[in-house]
Amino acid sequence: MKCVEFLEEACQRAGLKMTTPRRAILKVLGEAKDHPSVEEVYTRANALDSSISMATVYRTLSMLEELDLVIHHSFKDDTNSRYELRHSHHHHIIDMDDHNVVEFDDPRLEKMLKDIMSEQGFDMVCHRIELYGRKKS
Repeated sequence: MKCVEFLEEACQRAGLKMTTPRRAILKVLGEAKDHPSVEEVYTRANALDSSISMATVYRTLSMLEELDLVIHHSFKDDTNSRYELRHSHHHHIIDMDDHNVVEFDDPRLEKMLKDIMSEQGFDMVCHRIELYGRKKS
């Protein structure tokens, strides 16, 4: 099943009407290779359906966040809120100069975090890691 189809089905199960603007926004999110801001989602969705308003984008992103289908990020020193689909577990490296975001996952890190939690008497429920840096020259 394609990502966009999965999102549409999840929205329908939650009782959301699948309008043309919502479908365009889901398509944008499903095809995004980056972490688009609200403005970027609007620009891309508006290219697919010129009837889309910024208010529709905000409402749709808010609903998708409530349904736990998207993650809202507010990365340090980036004035834009950014969004991504909730998919595989991963972490982020944020470039402090251009605000590009690199996703990564490392089994060594996951094991270390679980070991630390266990040593402190906890079972890990979830975690989020954001690393900030500048590219080496």
